[in-house]
Amino acid sequence: MKFRVCYLALSVLVLHSVKAAAPDWTRALADMPLGTYVAGLTRTNCAQVFFAALKADSLVKGIVFMPGATDELYFFRRVNARLTNAAPTLWDAVVAVTNQTPLRATFHPPLLLIYSEEDVLDLEIRVEHARTVEQLKSKLVPGRQEFLDRDWKVIRDHHRGRLGVSIQPLNRISVTRHFYRHTFARWNLTAWETLEATAFAGKTRFSVRRNQVVFDLDERTGTLPRLEGFPE
Repeated sequence: MKFRVCYLALSVLVLHSVKAAAPDWTRALADMPLGTYVAGLTRTNCAQVFFAALKADSLVKGIVFMPGATDELYFFRRVNARLTNAAPTLWDAVVAVTNQTPLRATFHPPLLLIYSEEDVLDLEIRVEHARTVEQLKSKLVPGRQEFLDRDWKVIRDHHRGRLGVSIQPLNRISVTRHFYRHTFARWNLTAWETLEATAFAGKTRFSVRRNQVVFDLDERTGTLPRLEGFPE
């Protein structure tokens, strides 16, 4: 479900009613405090604040900033959202950025995707060996990992010792130079979910072969970002 928050001044009673009727993933985000008071979200702290709030053992187990979102943060520099709550939650942060910036949010269980209109939200996955897919879906990768603007070498070196399969391509800039730098955090995902997070973050697709996963560039693109209406 794609999501854009309509931020209204509501009474406490109405707010409680909305929360009770909200999808489970939004309630999960509302149970994740940002920790310390955060007055605003900008290119210098947005991803870090989201990642720090992510809790273990939640319906939402990962947060991915897709390439269009990282473009908005670090290239266009149009992310500047205010938080007025005294004790804001991750849900409040999603409300703020989806109403005050070009960022959008959707839930691809168990991943919260932060994206822009530039991003394509369906993954291209080619299955050539079903048994390997089954193994990846059943293998837990325990603990927490966080990647903030990291290149393919860092991602591959992390995955190859934990996912139980060979990860390709090798760390060759000539092959991977068009992969986006990866910005995502995860708690206790399966190996399959970790691969999905990687593809969402890096603008890649992947093929599953016998004991091997091969990534390459996903050349599809969504709507090019509109520059008017948001300050540079």
